[in-house]
Amino acid sequence: MYDYIIIGSGFGGAVTACRLAEKGAKVVVLERGRRWELSNYPITDSFLYDAEHPEKFNGWLDFRFFGKMSVAQGAGIGGGSLIYANISCEARKDVFDNGWPPEITYNELKPYYDRVAKFMQVQRVPENQVPARFKLMKEAAEKTGNGARFLPLELCVMFDPEWNYDYFDPLGRDASHSKKFLNDHGVEQGTCVHCGNCDIGCRFGAKSTLDMNYIPVAEKHGADFRPLHVVRVIEPSNGHYKVHFDRIDGHTLKPGSEEAKNVIVAAGSIGSTELLLRNRDQHKTLRNLSAFLGKNWSSNGDFLTPAEYKTYRPYPHRGPTITSAIDFGDGGGNGNSKGQKFWIEDGGYPNLIANFLRGVDLKIAREIANLMESSLDDNVMPWFAQGVDAGNARLYLGRNWWWPFKKHLKMDWDLPSNRAVFDAIYAMHKELSAATDGKPLPMPQWNELGMLVTPHPLGGCNMGTTPQNGVVDHRGEAFGHKGLYVADAAIIPRPIGRNPTRTIAALAERIVERM
Repeated sequence: MYDYIIIGSGFGGAVTACRLAEKGAKVVVLERGRRWELSNYPITDSFLYDAEHPEKFNGWLDFRFFGKMSVAQGAGIGGGSLIYANISCEARKDVFDNGWPPEITYNELKPYYDRVAKFMQVQRVPENQVPARFKLMKEAAEKTGNGARFLPLELCVMFDPEWNYDYFDPLGRDASHSKKFLNDHGVEQGTCVHCGNCDIGCRFGAKSTLDMNYIPVAEKHGADFRPLHVVRVIEPSNGHYKVHFDRIDGHTLKPGSEEAKNVIVAAGSIGSTELLLRNRDQHKTLRNLSAFLGKNWSSNGDFLTPAEYKTYRPYPHRGPTITSAIDFGDGGGNGNSKGQKFWIEDGGYPNLIANFLRGVDLKIAREIANLMESSLDDNVMPWFAQGVDAGNARLYLGRNWWWPFKKHLKMDWDLPSNRAVFDAIYAMHKELSAATDGKPLPMPQWNELGMLVTPHPLGGCNMGTTPQNGVVDHRGEAFGHKGLYVADAAIIPRPIGRNPTRTIAALAERIVERM
C-alpha cells in the first residue's frame, strides 16, 4: 500500500510528488498521458489526446469543446507544462482580497512563490535577445501612455547570455548554438535558440518543463511515475482509498488498481472536476463531496487578437512564445477598457508547416522547409491577454440528445456576464495595434459567434471555508472525505487574470507542507 496516490503530473501533481517523496513517503503518480523525450520534439502530428478513446489517441493536447467555450489542456508526464508558454508570475496582491479562504493571502503565499521560482530557475530574456514582438509591445505601451505598465516577464526557459540573433536559424535545425549544461537538479538542459517551438516541444531542452525539475527530484527520492494510466474510480476502503484505473497497453485498456492511505487529485481544472463529479454522481463512491463541486469555473479571461503589419515584422515564430506584458490588472485601462482588469502579452506560435516538413523523411520536403526562411505571416502580431472574467461557469455531467445512454462533461458558460472583460481586452488590442500601425484581423469567432478558447482553466473544485462555498479547505482537503486532496488549478476559487502556473505550484507547495 502507498502513502499517497497522486492523479496527474502537472504543476500540482509534480510538486506534491516531489515534496512528499523528499519526506520519505511512498508515492505513486498515475498519469493518463505518455512520457515524452526530447527526441520526440517538436510534435506536429499525432498530438491529440481523446478522453473518450485514450487507447486510440494519446497525444499531449486534450482539446475540449463546450459550446461557446473550449479548453486546451496538457496530457503526459509533466501535464500542462508540456504545452505552456513558459510564463512564471505571481498573482496580484489584490486577487486574494475576495473569494479566498482567509488563510490564503498574498503574504502567506509569497514564500512559496519564491520557492517555486528558485526551484524552476526562472529567467528573463537577456536584453540582447529580446524578440521583435517584445520591442513592439514596449513601443505600443509608450505610444498609448502606458509605458510604466510594460514589464518583461519571468520565464521557465534557460538562456545563454552570449547568444544573439546572428546565430538565428529560422527552422531550428542547428543545435550547435544551444549550450548543454546540468541544471540545479542534475538534469541536462540546453539553452534557447529562439526557434519559436515552445508550445510543441523544445528539442534543445531549454524549456523548463516539470520533467526537468520537480519530477526527476521526485523520482530520485523514490516516487513512481506511471504514464498511460487513466483513473476512473476513487473508492474509500477500510480507512484508506482504492483507486481503479485503465492502463493503456497498445490500443487496448487493461483494468488495474492501487491502494493508498491518501489520494491527491491533480488532473487539472477539467480533469479533476470531471473525475470527482463521476465519483460522486455516477459511481457513487464519494457521496459526501460538496454540492459546490463544478461551480465557479473560470476561463481566466484568455483572449487572442492577431494584427497585421505592412512594414514591421513581429515574427510570431521567433523567440520564446511570450516575453512581456502590459499590466492593466488595477483596472486602469483607457477608454472602453477602463475598469476591467487584465494584462496584455506578446503572443507567438510555432511555424507548424515548416516543422512538419522538416520531420518528413523526403528530400523534397526538407528542401521546401529550407526555403521557408520567412513565411507569409511574419508580419502578424498575436496580441494575447488574460483577464478577470466573471468566474461563474458550471461544470456538470449531462446527456446528449443524440446519445442519451452516457453522461458527458458539460459546461454552462454565460456570455453576457463575461462579455465586458473580453470586450475591454479586444478594445485594448485594437488600440495598441493602431498606435503601432497595425490592423487587427477579422474576429468572426468572437464578434459574430461569441466563441473563445482558454489554455488556463481555473476552478471547479474551489477552495472555500465550508461545503456551502467550496469543495476543499485551505489545505486542499475535500470536505466530507478525510485524506482526499485536490492540488491543482481546480482549487483556485476566482480568476487570476495572469498566467496561473506559479500560483498553482505555490498552492501545491503550501498544501503538501501541511499534510
